[in-house]
Amino acid sequence: MINAVGAPQSILVLGGSSEIGLAITAEYLKLGPARVVLACVPGDDAAPAAVTLLKDAGATDVSVIDFDALATDTHPGVIDAAFADGDIDVAIVAFGIQGDDEQAWQDHRLAVLEAQINYTAAVSVGVLLGEKMRAQGHGQIIAMSSVAGERVRRSNFVYGSTKAGLDGFYLGLGEALAEFGPRVLVIRPGQVRTRLSAHVKEAPLTVNKEDVAQLAVAAATKGKEIVWAPGPFRYIMMVLRHIPRAVFRKLPI
Repeated sequence: MINAVGAPQSILVLGGSSEIGLAITAEYLKLGPARVVLACVPGDDAAPAAVTLLKDAGATDVSVIDFDALATDTHPGVIDAAFADGDIDVAIVAFGIQGDDEQAWQDHRLAVLEAQINYTAAVSVGVLLGEKMRAQGHGQIIAMSSVAGERVRRSNFVYGSTKAGLDGFYLGLGEALAEFGPRVLVIRPGQVRTRLSAHVKEAPLTVNKEDVAQLAVAAATKGKEIVWAPGPFRYIMMVLRHIPRAVFRKLPI
């Protein structure tokens, strides 16, 4: 159970070597020790470093299980394995890819791959997490969305559309689970300094993964459903959502 100060006893990270997922976990560990399960791509070279990082951050135990986002038929077994040692208090859905944005809409394989990993797999694990947390009567799901999904832009519409789908699903999941105890938080960051964004030019309001982690844990502790990172993006997107398409397509974004 999550205690009065928001400290969980167990944390699952789907996308176990995700820099943001690990940063959120480390932020939770500042509140108190916890058991951590990292669901990683089979053979993930970054997994050992992730285990060390979290043990140094105060985790009582860190286990690694295989998780192939594309193999949705294996996901029930993955989630069963994650819950095998008891309840999971916090589950962080932090996996995803973003290929070359111009290539993606002209490359069938890449477009389908982004959709399968960023949306289909996220729905797959979301349904399973919902079942488990509904049964245990408590829990917090944190889903990594993006401001790219709030109003999909020409510049990255394949990626943005997958995040729009993920965002809508997890907001709906939160509504569906509310009467049973579990909560869902959707995080909408702009650009974050991670491996995923290393190949693109840094945009205004770019933040560090630690900034996202602090916002995520604070928002979850307060029972919020959505948080933007950084906070001012909430107001920027509020304006952008209402700009007519004829004007919106001319903006340099």
